[in-house]
Amino acid sequence: MKLYGYWRSGATWRVRIGLAWKGVAYDYQPVNLLEGKQHVEPYRALNLMESVPLLEWSEGGAIRRLAQSLAILDHLELRFPSPPLLPTDPWLRARARQLAEMVNSGIQPFQTPLVLGQVKAFGGDDRAWVQFFLGRGLAALEEEASRTAGRFCVADAPSFADCCLVPQLYAARRFKIDLTPFPTLTRVEAACEALPAFQAAHPDRQPDAASAPR
Repeated sequence: MKLYGYWRSGATWRVRIGLAWKGVAYDYQPVNLLEGKQHVEPYRALNLMESVPLLEWSEGGAIRRLAQSLAILDHLELRFPSPPLLPTDPWLRARARQLAEMVNSGIQPFQTPLVLGQVKAFGGDDRAWVQFFLGRGLAALEEEASRTAGRFCVADAPSFADCCLVPQLYAARRFKIDLTPFPTLTRVEAACEALPAFQAAHPDRQPDAASAPR
């Protein structure tokens, strides 16, 4: 398998957690988002959304490619079911997906460089924008997560929700969001960070991190 990604991309980070959790070996191909490598060939031909991550592998003599972090995690869950990243209970399984989607579609899109660049281009205050939407989203996530959290977001095992949570809190700190009002989220984050798979997936441990601007 080959993973195209960027060291500080939260979406790529989610997939790195999933791969590490399931013990799947892969080659890593950096795509420098700050240099715009996602918008030019040859990468653009592989992923028309011009984003990361992208997972590539050979199967039955054909090259398969899959983009979008939650779609990739879902594929990994089906292909490598053990250890799992979704509960077996149908309701808890759906809850894990719900919490993951709250980050994936309800929080993270508001902080992307493309969106913030457009806010500035339209004359808006990008800092106020990101503070509002991240604060709003994390407040909702804190309340929802507290209803099913055990050691992790959903009961006592990591799930898709935790794969999304850890990168999102990292990003929130970069944007100077006060995380004091979110004790459940930060407690779960600490439990995740104690696990080797989450440690291995951290941005600072990626090959393209060393030479990247901070």
